[in-house]
Order: sequence, then structure tokens, then C-alpha cells
Amino acid sequence: IYHHLALFSKKRRYFSARFKCENDINAFIHSLPFSLTQGQNQAIADIKADFCKDVAAKRLIMGDVGCGKTMVILCAVMMCYPHTSILMAPTTILAEQLYEEARRFLPPFVRLHLITAKHKVPTQEAIQSHFIIGTQALLHRELELENLALVMSDEQHRFGTNQRYILEKIGQSKDDDMQSLFRESTPSENNTKPHVLQFSATPIPRTLAMINASLIDMSVIKDLPFKKDISTMIIDKAHFKEMFMHLQSEVAKGNQAIIVYPLVEESESLDYLSLNEGLGFWQKHFTNVYHTFGKDKSKTQVINDFARDGTLLLATTLIEVGISLPKVSTIIIVAPERLGLATLHQLRGRVSRNGLKGYCYLYTHQPTNERLNAFCRTLSGFDIAELDLKYRRSGDLLSGERQSGDEFMYIDISEDETIIIEVKALLKQQQQTH
Repeated sequence: IYHHLALFSKKRRYFSARFKCENDINAFIHSLPFSLTQGQNQAIADIKADFCKDVAAKRLIMGDVGCGKTMVILCAVMMCYPHTSILMAPTTILAEQLYEEARRFLPPFVRLHLITAKHKVPTQEAIQSHFIIGTQALLHRELELENLALVMSDEQHRFGTNQRYILEKIGQSKDDDMQSLFRESTPSENNTKPHVLQFSATPIPRTLAMINASLIDMSVIKDLPFKKDISTMIIDKAHFKEMFMHLQSEVAKGNQAIIVYPLVEESESLDYLSLNEGLGFWQKHFTNVYHTFGKDKSKTQVINDFARDGTLLLATTLIEVGISLPKVSTIIIVAPERLGLATLHQLRGRVSRNGLKGYCYLYTHQPTNERLNAFCRTLSGFDIAELDLKYRRSGDLLSGERQSGDEFMYIDISEDETIIIEVKALLKQQQQTH
């Protein structure tokens, strides 16, 4: 109880919303060439209720890869129109994809702008737009958006706490008292904030712990337009031949595969082949093999070429987000024990995008790894996040200095859910009494 009281008094910060956003977006929803799922409609209703309040919203919308979070984003933008909305994506590829989706579905009167390292939009032009989509390049632009009503981050787990904080500060008046951020626990007319929405398939353990502690509201989109049918299996060298034959069979059907390597170059400290070392083998046995990596300036073109006529794509974890490849049926992740469960889940989400039967191979020298075996047993993003919380721990919720690692001596925040619920109910009862 003491810890929760400290969280409510020190951590959860309420601020007056800069704008109430009460647009009726039914006409926009009916203009879409498809029907929204029940989960999408519920998330939109939650956001609408938030935006009508005097207090700035802070909500995480969680939904597995392919659940339609983009449509929820666009509905939120329409709620805020003609005020400005801004969205930060972790990669240029994802930012460009979201921008194209916005151009396709939003009404023509909504002015859009894309800001990445290679899209240098004039500041004045960006300020006059209704919806700004960008990468972390947004954090390095001098944008004073006095009309900013909504700040969003997609694939929230890819950004650090400081990056999301800086994004939320875009558009804040220079006259705002910076120190008041640490003093206010009730809505303040002197320090208004835009609404904040975060989107993720697997929230980081710290964020999930904050949700459990009632520090951020959450909506979950559980249904998918297409049912995910993915078989996940752990393999080692002894099963390589079986995996190889599977790849040959899938390619013969016209399907594609992705092989994710932990490194581009050879490493003496890592007992796995690098991307460059494995490239020759795959090119010898398959045609139309493409490869790219994190710092590859032509990666967008490589991926587009692969989508059109490739069989195998060798890549690093850049493939994790923002890529829609409907013909990919198989993904092989080399050295999966080096990656977080959230990243593994995102990588696995590259297959079975449109109902195609999917396969995920975890190629490891640690076939008995407990964490990997637990990952294989579920496709649920929420369950994956709970597993990540269990194995990585939540970190220090009060100070935020540690993003993971044990901090509690008398409670396990990943497993003692009944205690957390009981404490919340008791505190709520005390608040109502007083």
C-alpha cells in the first residue's frame, strides 16, 4: 500500500489537456473500405472517452502484429482535427509505410507531412500540417507546434523513456515551468499537455509493470482480421537438414523466407555464423537471395525487390518492424537467446500476415533454454509481455533509473496479481471514503 501511495503521489502526473477533442468520426469510419474489428472499435471508444476529458490522456494500445493498430491511429488523428497530431516510428521503412496508409485512407483535407533523416520538410510547412509522421529525426527538428493536441509513438518498446519524454515536449511553450513537471499531481492550468498514445505489440517490462500499477491506461486489441497460424520450434545443428528441406518445399510453393542473423561480420566472441559468412551457402542453394542489414542505405530498395521476386532474405533485426511481406511463410532466427522476447515476437510476426500458414525456427546452441521454450508455447503478445516481465523484471518504477532487474523484496509484480488488485481496490475505497 505504501508503494502504491508513493506511485500515485510521485509518479502518476495529471495535467490539463491542451485541447478537448470531441469530433464525431463515424462518417470517416464508414468511409473505410472494410469493417473494423470489435477490438479496434473498443480501443477507439476508449480513446474518444479520454479525449473528451479535461485531463491529458496517457494510454497504451496493445495489439499483436496485424491487428490493425494503424486504423486506430488514423481515427485518433481524425478526433483531433484540425489540431495537430504527431507520430514517431522507430524506422524509416515503418514511417514511410504509415505515411502511405495515411495518404490512402485520410480525407484529402488532412494535411500530411513526413519527416525522416532523408525527408527534410521545411519547418514552416510542417507546422502548418495536421498530421506529422516521422522517425527519431523529429527529436532533432526545431518544431514549436502550439496547436499540438496528440503525441503518438508506434512500436513503443523500441524507444527509451527519454526519447518518448522529448517527443511529448514538442510543442510545449517555452514559458512552461519545467520544474512543475515534478510538482504537479493534479490538473494544472499553467502546464497543459497534449494527449499521449503509445502503440505496441509487446510492451517493455517496465511499461507493463506501470500498467499493473495503474500508472498508464491500456486498451487491448485481441482480435485479428486473419487468424495467426504459426508453428514455433527450437532447433540446433542436428535438425538443420530438416529445416533446409522445409525451406526448399516452401520456396517451391511460391512462398518466401527470412533468415535473421545476430551479426553482419564474423565475431570471435560469438559461436554463430554471421550474415556475410552464411550468404554464400544460401546463394549456392537458392536463387534470388537478397541481403541487407541495419546500416544499409539501400535496405528499403532491397526489401522492395525481395518482396517482388525474392526467395530468401538474409537480414539483421531491422526486419522487426514496419515491413508487410504477405508471401513470407517462414522466418529463421539465429541465436535467439541473444534477443528479448518482445523482439522475438515482432520477428515472428513477419509471417502469417494474411492467414498464410507460418513457421518460426529458433536456431540455437541452447535448445533447452527455458525462456525460449516458454516463448514457443504462446502466440499472444500480452502473454509474451508477461513472460518478458517475469524474466527481465520490471525495474524501479519510482525513479525510472533502472528499466529492468529486481526491485521488490516482498512482491513479484509479474505473478502476485491478486495482491496488486487487492491493494488497488483498498486504495480506491479509501479515496472514496475521504
